[in-house]
Amino acid sequence: MSAYVAGRESAYLEGLNAAQRDAVEATEGPVLVLAGAGTGKTRVLTTRFAHLLLTRRAFPNQILTVTFTNKAAREMRERVAAILGHAAEGLWLGTFHALGARMLRRFADRAGLQSNFSILDTDDQLRLLKQIMEAARVDAKRWPPNALMAQIQRWKDRGFMPGEIPAEQDSDFANGRAQTLYAAYQDRLKTLNATDFGDLLLLTTHLLKNDPEVLATYQRAFRYILVDEYQDTNLVQYYWLRLLAQAQKNICCVGDDDQSIYSWRGAEIENILKFERDFPGAKIVKLEANYRSTAPILAAASHLISHNEGRLGKTLRPGRNDAAGDNVEVVALWDSEEEARMVGGRVEHLSRAGESLAEMAILVRAGFQTRAFEERMITLGIPYRIIGGLRFYERAEIRDAIAYLRVLVQPADDLAFERIVNTPKRGVGDTSLRAMHERARTAQVSLYAATEMLVASGDFRGKLRATMAEFLKLFQQWRALLQTEGHVVTLATMLDESGYTAMWQADKSPEAPGRLENLKELVRAMADFDTLQGFLDHVSLVMENEENAEDTKLSMMTLHGAKGLEFETVFLPGWEEGVFPNQRALDEGGLKSLEEERRLAYVGITRAKKRCIISHAANRRIYANWQSSIPSRFIEELPKEFLQTSGSAAIAQSHRLAAPPAFPIIAQRPRQADAWEQPSRPARADKIPVGARVFHQKFGYGVVIAADDDRLDIDFEAAGEKRVLDRFVERHGG
Repeated sequence: MSAYVAGRESAYLEGLNAAQRDAVEATEGPVLVLAGAGTGKTRVLTTRFAHLLLTRRAFPNQILTVTFTNKAAREMRERVAAILGHAAEGLWLGTFHALGARMLRRFADRAGLQSNFSILDTDDQLRLLKQIMEAARVDAKRWPPNALMAQIQRWKDRGFMPGEIPAEQDSDFANGRAQTLYAAYQDRLKTLNATDFGDLLLLTTHLLKNDPEVLATYQRAFRYILVDEYQDTNLVQYYWLRLLAQAQKNICCVGDDDQSIYSWRGAEIENILKFERDFPGAKIVKLEANYRSTAPILAAASHLISHNEGRLGKTLRPGRNDAAGDNVEVVALWDSEEEARMVGGRVEHLSRAGESLAEMAILVRAGFQTRAFEERMITLGIPYRIIGGLRFYERAEIRDAIAYLRVLVQPADDLAFERIVNTPKRGVGDTSLRAMHERARTAQVSLYAATEMLVASGDFRGKLRATMAEFLKLFQQWRALLQTEGHVVTLATMLDESGYTAMWQADKSPEAPGRLENLKELVRAMADFDTLQGFLDHVSLVMENEENAEDTKLSMMTLHGAKGLEFETVFLPGWEEGVFPNQRALDEGGLKSLEEERRLAYVGITRAKKRCIISHAANRRIYANWQSSIPSRFIEELPKEFLQTSGSAAIAQSHRLAAPPAFPIIAQRPRQADAWEQPSRPARADKIPVGARVFHQKFGYGVVIAADDDRLDIDFEAAGEKRVLDRFVERHGG
């Protein structure tokens, strides 16, 4: 070690604990740093980077450092500069995509591109895919372009070029034509001298794999590789890193297998679990001293995560001298409304006692859960912010649904009408919309009335005239329904019959299921109001109250959005089977998904520095009815000696009696009424059986393929599979 380094040693090594220092100084060969929550991961990574420079093991441009966000890259750059005493120049430090783009531009010609290629954003990608599908005569209504885009991205995340997709990874999109469309899309990108974000790594990895000169260039260039958040890598990122690291093998990956929570966007936990197999002789360093949380919080988190089988194994322990603290609290409540009151009351009490709202957070499993807490905070006058998302009534799908309601009660609401007239798509383009506006101005009427005129006069012709006539007819039917069935049933029916729910059901993006859950929560919210106008007035007041000048606010977010953050006090509501663990995840993924749900619970608990309050309710409102719930299996997995339970003893006892003695992988729950169901409507006298041929005014002829009470799944000849109410179809034939 040089005299310069020895003289500066206390500045960057002395503050490290033994495990952290080991991770910094183990410079040669493959190293996996298992960094538990709050154990100083970022400090280790940046100190290791500076150590490589200060010990003259590498020049700045010989270290490839990969992060997942631009924010993390900026933070690392600043921290390294602080250790060095000056900014380091010529760094290869950035996100996977930024570094991939830099490599690809250098060798663009070998990938069939020019070095000034464009990188398309999501809108441009979608527009290009629509052109490809139109040329191939694929019905975009039956096969949504964004579903194809999601499938292509999944293939790119797994490193598949066109023609390389194995049979088990194929898609039935457009009757098995997805691979052909993918190939056409890639050809079109090359013609345009463009890539999408997925190509930045896919094409670079393809070059590294198939062009020895390109591979040798970068293997020589990088003496050391540092990787942050390794547990979140997908397959193409994994292949890219392995190819670059094979020559020098000086790769250091920092991550936490217990915080791998992003499988839904392509992350593969197996990448970190098989590190030792990929790099024989690898050194494993475990960072287990947590400097964030109290001992009871760490004990609860460690005991919970120990139930997972797919993990490398480590146990968090307090790294602070003042780690004693209150036990994790589990609050049993009668219903979800009492839960919102409890959380609001605790927040209010802590705030009055001097704790900053900025040091409190409500972490939910799914975005729709924030609504009850938002409305409670508004009632109490407590300022809050939604981290990583929009407030409930600001979300696009909620604004769309409310626009339908506004047009229902006030057809002259032009802003609402314009928002929904082509949502979902009804063939109303700019020309048609301009015609509506011109007629409205000429006749001095609303857009709704102008549309009625254009349909009646025949100025709208052909398919558009039929579509708009049907659209206006539906509003007449919904207004009649509002008088007989009420606003809750009417909204559920509107969302179905307008095609709005079908639009999101067909959407294959990761956000689509959450949007459907939000719509169901909106239907539930309406049940609290006697009239539709009362509900709409409430929404207007909530939206008006959305911002104030106070900067200190309570945080609300999903558990996914909370990773990397920390708060003095953390509320974890909704710990019930079917809510958390999430039923959809269990139904679709079984044991593997259950373990990811448990990792999500671990992330939630370890966000808390001083207080962690978990709550569960015996009853939750499902649609307009109350449904009994049982506590999450995760509560049973918490260590009793570090728990403090509160709430009604009778509730807690009834929960224990309700819970099965041993949870199956998929929870056996009572059937819950779907938000779109219409329990208040009298049952149809003549049940329509499966297999019957039926006719629907909007969708035409079809065959019933499944029946659930008054809901029918019908395969329509022209419109494909739809779910509709049985009273809106007529039997046709025997």
